[in-house]
Amino acid sequence: MESVGANPFSSCLQTLRVGDRECHFYGISKFDEEKIKKIPFSIRVLLESAIRNCDNFHVSEKDVDSILNWSPSMDQNIEIPFKPARVILQDFTGVPVVVDFAAMRDAVKKLGGDPQKINPVCPTDLVIDHSVQVDVSRSADALEKNQELEFERNKERFSFLKASFWGASALKNMLIVPPGSGIVHQVNLEYLARVAFDEEGLLYPDSVVGTDSHTTMINGLGVLGWGVGGIEAEAVMLGQPISMVLPEVVGYRLTGEVGSLVTSTDVVLTITKHLRQVGVVGKFVEFFGPGVSTLSIADRATISNMCPEYGATVGFFPVDKQSLFYLRQTGRDEEKIKLIEQYLQASQLFRDYSNPDQDPVFSQVVELDLSTVVPCCSGPKLPHDKVPVTEMKPDFQSCLSNKIGRKGYGIPEDKLETKVPFIYDGQEYTLAHGSVVIAAITSCTNTSNPSVMLGAGLLAKKAVEVGLSVKPYIKTSLSPGSGVVTYYLRDSGVAEYLQKLGFEIVGYGCMTCIGNSGPLPEEVAGAIEKNDLVACGVLSGNRNFEGRIHPLTRANYLASPPLVIAYALAGTVLTDFEKEPLGMGAEGMPVFLRDIWPSRAEIQQIESHSVVPAMFQDVYSKISIGNTRWNSLEIPETDLYPWDPKSTYIKNPPFFENMTRELKPLEGVKDAYVLLSLGDSVTTDHISPAGSIARNSAAARYLISHGLVPREFNSYGSRRGHDEVMACGTFANIRLVNKLISKAGPRTIHFPSGEEMDVYDVAQRYINEGRQLIVLAGKEYGSGSSRDWAAKGPWMLGVRAVIAESYERIHRSNLVGMGIMPLEYLPGQSAESLGLTGKETFSIPLPADLETGQILDVQVSDGRTFRVKARFDTVVELTYFRHGGILNYMVRQML
Repeated sequence: MESVGANPFSSCLQTLRVGDRECHFYGISKFDEEKIKKIPFSIRVLLESAIRNCDNFHVSEKDVDSILNWSPSMDQNIEIPFKPARVILQDFTGVPVVVDFAAMRDAVKKLGGDPQKINPVCPTDLVIDHSVQVDVSRSADALEKNQELEFERNKERFSFLKASFWGASALKNMLIVPPGSGIVHQVNLEYLARVAFDEEGLLYPDSVVGTDSHTTMINGLGVLGWGVGGIEAEAVMLGQPISMVLPEVVGYRLTGEVGSLVTSTDVVLTITKHLRQVGVVGKFVEFFGPGVSTLSIADRATISNMCPEYGATVGFFPVDKQSLFYLRQTGRDEEKIKLIEQYLQASQLFRDYSNPDQDPVFSQVVELDLSTVVPCCSGPKLPHDKVPVTEMKPDFQSCLSNKIGRKGYGIPEDKLETKVPFIYDGQEYTLAHGSVVIAAITSCTNTSNPSVMLGAGLLAKKAVEVGLSVKPYIKTSLSPGSGVVTYYLRDSGVAEYLQKLGFEIVGYGCMTCIGNSGPLPEEVAGAIEKNDLVACGVLSGNRNFEGRIHPLTRANYLASPPLVIAYALAGTVLTDFEKEPLGMGAEGMPVFLRDIWPSRAEIQQIESHSVVPAMFQDVYSKISIGNTRWNSLEIPETDLYPWDPKSTYIKNPPFFENMTRELKPLEGVKDAYVLLSLGDSVTTDHISPAGSIARNSAAARYLISHGLVPREFNSYGSRRGHDEVMACGTFANIRLVNKLISKAGPRTIHFPSGEEMDVYDVAQRYINEGRQLIVLAGKEYGSGSSRDWAAKGPWMLGVRAVIAESYERIHRSNLVGMGIMPLEYLPGQSAESLGLTGKETFSIPLPADLETGQILDVQVSDGRTFRVKARFDTVVELTYFRHGGILNYMVRQML
């Protein structure tokens, strides 16, 4: 086994007396205090982690030196390792992670070890929040019925998770938050975030990676964090670092104050559009300037949550006094808060935004005067297409007639004024282009923010009092991010008015924003479909991509919770709020939005009285005791998880089937066929199973063979814990372009027979014949989101090597993590330049002393040989590959 050395930076340990305790921390200022002052605060977190974890195996002294010498002109593409302090999972992406841990325990037992030793090394939390949907709305029992249906659909998955966390085979060092508690990001912010860790007297900054792209929300509290794929998350859970490029840091300077009628949502939509224009993909954004002090932590968290929409890795707000106020407001322990303050000040990680002397040097600085922000929405298809509310009507009108694209629907001129009468609940209504049919105050972004939630409640109260109502066919919903929201809405007296407008609480989870919006009324759906209407959804979420919210809402606008209510009252986005009333009041007079819009001062007054620490303490004290449905789930009392061979949701994966206790000699690839020959920019969306399961797919045939009917298929996301279903869905994207066949689709050739079949079926035939497989690809193979099944799926199909012109960094690392060789053509070469048709077979022998970046020979069946570079970029990656992947490596480490 590899030896881990002593920390060469032990001399950097400093002592800090906190009350009557003596604590220690690694002081980054021990190096060069003037240099540290110029480094952005987000980079300081990376530096502290590297110093603390330096062992000259996972983290080297050279890595520390690279971070210490971070420069505003970072353009050298330097890779560094980073060990986050903890991991957070949500249930869709968390299930396969937990399945792997259960399988690792089986493997350890089989090889003669103690399975109870397989536990996360890094603290890990899992929040069940992605399984509930809006089946029922506008009903007093909506919450109860939706939660009942959630448990019916997901009983098997929930039972598995409960057994893994609460049963006899429970994983240690992990916390599970049961369904119905809230969304992962808000629970992270209000309850799970440590801000600073105290591990037996050793203090260090909180940092986190999560299997959800909006993990970035936690940066609003000064905790560095972002989303990763499942394989990277598992690596961190097992004590391994993740590899990242040392980033550029864009400084975003905020000045001024937000206007009286402007919300935090308006601010974030403005920033999102601005940063998209600046171009921050792959970069850190760090906020500074006097304007930051005027923003609450909830405001900052809203901005940080939208980070994936403006494309940065993080949108970071260093910890300041406002952060400490938030910790007190959310019921954190006072002694811990004092320790956090003292430690972060001593370690140069505490910020005073009004002091320009603390401003570090950034790669680039951009600025926003908060007083210039105006009420706005974003859409109709992209979160960074900001539209001021005053321009919504003409903007949507132009979208209707524009050619089909991100701001166009191509509606013919003679169809622009289409009006469709329909009967709903015995009364006639009319739908047209722009009609609002979904109005959702969603959990994802805004319900972490009491100011906008109470603002929506006050608007609802005033609307009801003047006699306004929402048309009954509009699907309205309120899905709070945590139970605390319910407390303060009720305490402030606005909950009943939200209910009167149809905004009943429908669930505590990620619902409409991820497409769990549930069905529209049949009459509404029929009117839209038959007349090709561009109907609208208005939601307070963070994503509005076409087809995401609901198949029948072709236009979707992101808006603040008060504006969601305003558009629900108006019934159409074709409303000029300055000139047109929301409706007629009880006294027969027109009511304009300005008549009932609450001011920021009104909202702040109610917030100061209605959002108190006791609410947070009461809600989160119940997490460890669960709820009635969760507690009624029966779980097996065994040391190892008892896999059900009939299950189509949870299955023991075959990653360890042929594993031996001792490390085997390196094996190359011999006489491998080409499964697919692909071009440039093949994304993980092309590779990884996602979305609904098509009725004519290999996955559908598998499920039907196990007695399921199409309505029971569910989605690939819900079946991520079943390797066979996911293998069926690998490369199953209908837009996949495989050069071996004539048209796009999930098909390929079985060369020995010449038959064209689904990719899965061809792979299975090769596996049954004892044949290995490779994939040929072009530039940027594996670009897009990091998805664990984009690497696990090909391994399941028998792929043992990929030869590409270049790779997306994280996907290449994930291939190594699964024991698949990422090989790269030499500069200037490609499958085309080498004359490879994909019909040949390939052998790639490996030397026993394989080194990082080594040049290898590839032998082609026609007698030719060409050379490739083995993209094992670090000794750690090479170690993983020698073991057959990171999971196998960790099993042997535990043995």
